[in-house]
Amino acid sequence: MKQLIVVLLLGLSTITNAQTATITPGTKAPEFELKNVDGKTVSFKKFGNVKGYIVVFTCNTCPYAKAYEQRIIELNTKYTPLGFPVIAINPNDPEVSPGDSYEKMAERAKSNKYEFPYLFDEGQKITAAYGAKNTPHIFLVKHTKDGNIISYTGSIDNDPENNKADKTNYLEHAIAAVTSGKDPELAITKAIGCTVRRKKQ
Repeated sequence: MKQLIVVLLLGLSTITNAQTATITPGTKAPEFELKNVDGKTVSFKKFGNVKGYIVVFTCNTCPYAKAYEQRIIELNTKYTPLGFPVIAINPNDPEVSPGDSYEKMAERAKSNKYEFPYLFDEGQKITAAYGAKNTPHIFLVKHTKDGNIISYTGSIDNDPENNKADKTNYLEHAIAAVTSGKDPELAITKAIGCTVRRKKQ
């Protein structure tokens, strides 16, 4: 009920929660092949030799996604050279949220100079496979000899307003642990953001 009130206050429509439970650390990351804003198809395999991936479900319209946008850009700048590129996926259905159409995604990526893929999840199948609930929702994926494994899920940090002097950077701590060959001490946090906007069933 609390989530629904927040959604209504943000001016979002009521949506059904048809997706599956969020996948947990230790689970194999679902593979995908999705259309990028440049028209090309992107998958994990397109990145070649990496240590892992920062998969973030985000969008054009959510106030939380907008608040975290610059931080996502900075994460890509910082961690791509270290082997953890950002892959952004828009989980919202454009019929429910017209501002999250493929065309609007391409416009935003161009205007804000995204240097990472921004993928359109037509039919929301990958969103459901990951169990992404919010925008933004982070999944840190570790590349191993056994495949791509989820190491962390949740929020980037505990500071949506970006004004805490003592914020905790959950994702950066998780990446540091994975880079050191360890599991993150805190592998799951609550994703804070707008509820994914799904087509009504």
